[in-house]
Amino acid sequence: MGIDWLREAERLAPEIAALRRAFHARPEPGNQEFETAARIEAFLRGCGVETRRILGTAVVGRLRGAMPGPGAALRADMDALRVTEATGAAFASRTPGMMHACGHDVHMAAVLGAAKLLSQHRDTLRGEVVFLFEPDEEGSGGARRMIAEGVLEGVDAVFGCHVSPDVPAGSAAVRYGKFYAASDTFRITLTGKSAHGAEREKGIDALAAAAELVTALLKLPETLPGERSVVSVGTLRAGTALNVVADSAELTGIVRTLGPEARSLMRARLAETVRTVAERTGTAADPGLRESYPGVVNDGAMTDLVRETAASLLGPDRVRVLSEPTMTTEDFGYFLMERPGSFYHLGAGCAAPLHSPAFLPDENAAVTGAALHAAIVAAFLESKT
Repeated sequence: MGIDWLREAERLAPEIAALRRAFHARPEPGNQEFETAARIEAFLRGCGVETRRILGTAVVGRLRGAMPGPGAALRADMDALRVTEATGAAFASRTPGMMHACGHDVHMAAVLGAAKLLSQHRDTLRGEVVFLFEPDEEGSGGARRMIAEGVLEGVDAVFGCHVSPDVPAGSAAVRYGKFYAASDTFRITLTGKSAHGAEREKGIDALAAAAELVTALLKLPETLPGERSVVSVGTLRAGTALNVVADSAELTGIVRTLGPEARSLMRARLAETVRTVAERTGTAADPGLRESYPGVVNDGAMTDLVRETAASLLGPDRVRVLSEPTMTTEDFGYFLMERPGSFYHLGAGCAAPLHSPAFLPDENAAVTGAALHAAIVAAFLESKT
């Protein structure tokens, strides 16, 4: 008879809840997760898991099974957001202006819970499990830097999850193929020529050119029929006085696409749009396009494994297959570019959306997550031996 991971996780519920509450009460910004990292290290060591610290605050744990076999990794992100909490929870943030409004407190507690569950079955474990605690996911990202440090050595598959307010507590959701959008940011500078507002013909209006460019950029998704994409312009700064033709303008924003082909095409079309508007308006332009997260594209076989394991653990009626991707971004995609794996959604059981001051996942979400993580890793290791 197999291990009842859910029942075992429920026995650890007070310990997992205490971890989640401690993380939630003491949120830290990206690359400054020192207290968080120390708490993670102490817990892992208490489970007999080897740990090492990299990149200042990233933590890597390694659980070696009693028998040789493949390797699997579980990832959790660590950083909080600069959001002032409004949940009214007894364990609300004690750090002014900081909050775990994206559920990273749940992610960490779930992976730590899985580490304890798996460590309790070390004697029957084949292969090894690597626990990846990533800093600064909400900022510039930590996944690529962790990979450069060799954290995926000996790893054959990688798994992770994100809490979702669209999924009921005690449930999970999977998505095959393209799941999260790739993102590219831009900071476009347009340079014109200043003149008196009464003699516009003597100048080159960078502000007017920027306004034209904004309209053109927002229409770019229409050029990718059949593919979801989003262009957002977040800021536009130009001009020094109401009666002076602006000699420069700067606009910033983000492009979101699904899959490498759409990403490459959109980048080219954005650059061409900037060039065309600059030529038409007589301005000089710098596209300032910067590559950001690559998006999440799940492996089919690994997603099958997650779906089947979740259905066995939680019940088929508590596992849904998502028909649409999300246009939000996640740097878990860097791990999936290196190893096959799957990223799934864990039911948050709350109505408030992600990044809201009122976002507070259900207390049991981390318990369900711990059981699901452990069951998935165990199923993968067993399938490869």
